[in-house]
Amino acid sequence: MSEVAPGVFRVRDTCNVYVIRAAGGRTGIAVDFGSGVVLEHLAEMGVDRLTDVLMTHHHRDQGQGLPLAAAAGIRIHVPPVERDLFAAVDEMWRTRPLVNDYNLRQDRFSLLDPVPVADVVPEYRTRTYGGVPVLVLPTPGHTVGSVTYLVERDSERLAFSGDLIYGPGKVWSLAATQWSYTENEGPAMTVMSCYVLMDRHVSRLLPSHGEVMEDPQHSLGLLAQRLRAYVDSRRPYPWDLQTRLVDPYVEVTPHLLWNRTSLACSYVLVSRTGAAMMIDFGYDVTTGLPPGADRAARRPWLASLPALRRRHGVTSVEVALPTHYHDDHVAGLNLLREVEGTEIWSPENVAPILADPMRYDLPCQWYDPIPSDRVLPLGGTFRWHEYEITVHELPGHTLYAAAFELEVDGVRVLVTGDQQEGLGIPGQRRDVLNYQYRNIVRLDDYRRSAALYHRIAPGVIVTGHWEPRWVEPGYLAMLTDEAEEFVALHEALLPGGTLDLGMDGVLARVAPYLSQVPAAQTARFTVSVRNPTTEEQKATVRPVLPTGWRAEPDVAVVPLPGGGAVDVDFDVAVGHSPQRRARVAVDVRIGELHLGQHAEALVDVVDAG
Repeated sequence: MSEVAPGVFRVRDTCNVYVIRAAGGRTGIAVDFGSGVVLEHLAEMGVDRLTDVLMTHHHRDQGQGLPLAAAAGIRIHVPPVERDLFAAVDEMWRTRPLVNDYNLRQDRFSLLDPVPVADVVPEYRTRTYGGVPVLVLPTPGHTVGSVTYLVERDSERLAFSGDLIYGPGKVWSLAATQWSYTENEGPAMTVMSCYVLMDRHVSRLLPSHGEVMEDPQHSLGLLAQRLRAYVDSRRPYPWDLQTRLVDPYVEVTPHLLWNRTSLACSYVLVSRTGAAMMIDFGYDVTTGLPPGADRAARRPWLASLPALRRRHGVTSVEVALPTHYHDDHVAGLNLLREVEGTEIWSPENVAPILADPMRYDLPCQWYDPIPSDRVLPLGGTFRWHEYEITVHELPGHTLYAAAFELEVDGVRVLVTGDQQEGLGIPGQRRDVLNYQYRNIVRLDDYRRSAALYHRIAPGVIVTGHWEPRWVEPGYLAMLTDEAEEFVALHEALLPGGTLDLGMDGVLARVAPYLSQVPAAQTARFTVSVRNPTTEEQKATVRPVLPTGWRAEPDVAVVPLPGGGAVDVDFDVAVGHSPQRRARVAVDVRIGELHLGQHAEALVDVVDAG
């Protein structure tokens, strides 16, 4: 054990464990926990007890002793991206693919068993733990969700940087940064994190492995330089990562900016007041998405905002508008709200999905609800500072999408999300329509969007994954032709005629799709049934339940108007034992068309206590 700064102690263990003694007291907090041997050295530090432990990342060498911390009543705080790898790590062990595995993230270097988590640490904000104010900074690289803790002590700014850096120009593990097969997301993000930390002008770096670094600017700068060379050695062309961070925005017009570093593309509308409106905000300044659909594989952060303020005079991000609900367009919205006070204004067909994502059987959803501060009517126009913005329904890429029409710097702009790529050249290259059946697309959706574009006649169309498209003669006519081709192809390929099965072939859906119900309790499910014929039919809907479960009613027979839809409610009494993802299905008959067990929902039965 050694004192590395006034009131700051290091214990060498499976990692460096740091104890920060509260000023004027005999309590302290720990950064990382190792095997727990730190508990044997508290008296030497003048500390009676630890109140909290703050984890920089989820690796087992950082926290294998956390059960001892929990037993001692020490509160455990973890990075928000990695919470599940602490509190629910048994789920990772149960479900992690092992065969045909191209996911190189070291998520299996996690705890063997879950530990109780008091809270996640608040990124970009300062919170006091055990009398010690701590600023939390996202620094992805060693892991996707890694953070650095900044603590002011005796006029010094100390950075507890986890395994971001081992020594001047060195990392503890390159293998840990290789998140996916043949790609460079982790090393590139480490470069970004070095620059982010350099901007904080810290006095000393206190790493999880290695010695305290007294010249952080040199140490981090050298690591960024070496890792940039490493990244470029594995790419066909160099990647200017520093410019990507310090100058991520490109002007579409002087007051409409395109974030070329984000996934998906986000846009910033700048008012003459200095306020900004963000349109879509998913994965900011990203270097790519690593494999895996677990939360620990997805990193929202706010890395582009300093450049927005510094280079473009933005004073606040007042509002954010999502074009649709997909995670790459909304992943950062909650963080933006928490840190910047940004309000989320959502189109009326998008807001319900964001508010209750697991009610709907849809792909690409974010893990948490995103409440809307304002719901925008489709077809309506609202004013934000000097701009008037019209919200248009835009089904196609997904049923739950909207376009935004506005005029900026004398240019009529249409924001279309992921509807189409915008790369087509009349007579040379087609414009690929971005439809995915599970998102729910209808036969005439692209006809409707083509007609909308003609009616608005935008000067520029800005999209979710491609460069802004300045509209030249012939482009909108090409989209109309492609919409007609879309209709013709699907009419030729699908049954059609008097039997409209829809583009995805789904005639019944159960909501909520994924729910949590206490054992021996009752939950309500709504089955929406659509008539694929033009004539009135009788629909028979029969729940199919796990053994011992009951539904009221046990069968429903309802009239179904031609081409119409009805909702049928069932109250389901679940079993007495906890169960993961129990299946609830419905057997559906519409007239003479017996669809069988056509739709399902999943239920997590949890302990009633």
